[in-house]
Amino acid sequence: MKIKLDENIPHRLANLLEQIGHDVDTVLDEGLNGKSDEEIWEAVQKNNHFLITQDLDFSNIHQFAPGTHAGILILRLRDPGRENLFRRVSTLFQMEDVESWKRCFVVITDRKLRIQRPPSA
Repeated sequence: MKIKLDENIPHRLANLLEQIGHDVDTVLDEGLNGKSDEEIWEAVQKNNHFLITQDLDFSNIHQFAPGTHAGILILRLRDPGRENLFRRVSTLFQMEDVESWKRCFVVITDRKLRIQRPPSA
């Protein structure tokens, strides 16, 4: 899966995701840190990346409807420290069929995983 990590996601997660077979870019590596959400979204769309972020500006399921993009994963942890973020994402990416998340709107909390899939064609 082609993944883009937003600047609010631990950079070391990129290494782990690459080790398990994903193609990972980060907002920081591409010089997009501090850029507007619109600029980041444009880069995500242009390169057909699955976005992983904590930014609630990407959490509007009507604006970012499943099937209209390569996929978005929103992290909503009670304690969003870097270690907790790293642990939660790395665990799910090693245990779940994340390839099935393509084109979906995914929300991860401390205890739940919610996946909104695109409507059937």
